[in-house]
Amino acid sequence: MGPFKDYILRAIEDLKFKDFTEVQKAVWDRFNSEKNILVQSKTGSGKTHAFLIPIFQNLEENVNIIQAVIVAPTKELSFQIYKMAQHIASFSSNPIDIRLYSGGTDRMKEIERLKVSNPQIVIGTPGKLKDLCIEENVLKLYTAKYFVVDEADMAFETGFQEELDQIAAIVTNAKFMFFSATISNQILPFIKKYMTNVEYIHLEELSASIQHIWIPLKHKDRIDVLLSLLNCFQPYFCIVFTNKKEQCIRLTEILSSKGYNVGMLHGDLNIRERKHILQDCKMLKYQYLVATDLASRGIDIEGVSHIINYELPKDFEFYIHRSGRTGRMYKDGIVYSLYDELDNAYLDSLNQKGIRPNYFEIKNGELIEFKGRNTRSQRVKPKMDYYTEAAKFVPKEKKVSPGYKKKRKAKIEDIAKRLKKNEQKKKKHRSGK
Repeated sequence: MGPFKDYILRAIEDLKFKDFTEVQKAVWDRFNSEKNILVQSKTGSGKTHAFLIPIFQNLEENVNIIQAVIVAPTKELSFQIYKMAQHIASFSSNPIDIRLYSGGTDRMKEIERLKVSNPQIVIGTPGKLKDLCIEENVLKLYTAKYFVVDEADMAFETGFQEELDQIAAIVTNAKFMFFSATISNQILPFIKKYMTNVEYIHLEELSASIQHIWIPLKHKDRIDVLLSLLNCFQPYFCIVFTNKKEQCIRLTEILSSKGYNVGMLHGDLNIRERKHILQDCKMLKYQYLVATDLASRGIDIEGVSHIINYELPKDFEFYIHRSGRTGRMYKDGIVYSLYDELDNAYLDSLNQKGIRPNYFEIKNGELIEFKGRNTRSQRVKPKMDYYTEAAKFVPKEKKVSPGYKKKRKAKIEDIAKRLKKNEQKKKKHRSGK
C-alpha cells in the first residue's frame, strides 16, 4: 500500500500499524478501478480503515463539496467511524470538514449550517441522511465520488432498505463500496440494481485466534453457572450477552450486587447514555459489560478478552457477530456459551458452520474438559438396509400360491427402490441442492 499523503502517514504512524490487514490491502489495490466493491470479511479485520485511508488519499482538501458519503446502521457505529475519520484529518495542515448525522442532535442547527455550506465527508445513519438530503434538500449528496455502507447486512436486516434505495438513487455517480461480515439474501436485490459492475472480495482469514468453549447447564440455574464461571478466570475486559433488555438489566443488578465492576448496554438507553457507557468501557472503568445484541455489531471496544453467551442468540449469525467482539486485530480471545439440552439442534447447526468448540464443565471451582455433546456430525448413522425395511411392508402369507416367493421378492425390491429414492431426495433437500 502507498505512497500516502504526509498527513495520512503521520496518522498511520500514530495508529501504530505494524502492517496492513488483508482486507485493507485488497481494497487499496482495487480502490481506483472503475468497478464497485462488495467486501465480505470477518469482524475485527480492519474494514473501517480499509475504506477511510483510500478516501482521504483521494480527497481534494481544497474542494468544499461532499466527496464521500459513509453510511452505518447504528448511531454507535457511525460515531465510531466519525472519530476514526477525525483522527486521520487531525494530522492535515488543511482543515477537512467532516460531519456526523445520526440523530440526538439539534436538527435545526444542522439544517441552517448546511444551507451555508456542505461538508467534504458525510458520515451518518440512513434515516438521518434521508431526512436532510431528501426531505429537507439541504444535504447535497449527489456530488459524492464515494458511497460506503458499513455493516451492510445489518442495515438491511434492521429495515433500512427504503432509505438506502433512495440515497443510492441520488449518488449515482459515486463508486459504491459495501462492507459486511456476512452477505444475506436481503442485500442481493439492491446489489443487482445499483452495483452491476461489481467486484466481490471475500476474505476468510481471521485476524486472531478465537477459542470457543461450551458449558452445559445440567439442569442448574443459569445465573449460578455464570457466577461459577466468572470465578474461574480474570478477564482484561468481558462482555456478557443476553437476548432481551429485561434480562440484561436483571443480570447487571445481580453482578453489581456481587461486587463485579459492571456496565450495561441495551437498546432503550438514549444516545448520550450509550456513548457514556462505551467511553467508560474504553477507559476500563468497567471490567464487565452486560449487553444485548446492540453491542454485537460494529462496536469496537479495544481489549475484549472474553465473551460469554449467557443466552444463545436466536439467529446463528449473531453468534458470529458476538464472537467477533473479541480476537480483534491480532489478539486472541475466548467465547464461552452456556447451553442446555434444548439447544442441541442449535449447536449442531453452528458445528456445521465450521465452529469446533471445546466442551468444559465446572467442578470444584475449576473448568474441567469433558467429551462433550454427541453432535449429529459425530453420530454414525447405520446404512439403511432398504430390502429389510421394504420387507416389513410385504408380510408373508399363510397360504402360498404358485410363484408366490418370486412375486413377493419383486414387490419388496420395488418398494426398496422407492425407499432408496426417497432417502436420496431427503439428503439433497438437507444439503440445499
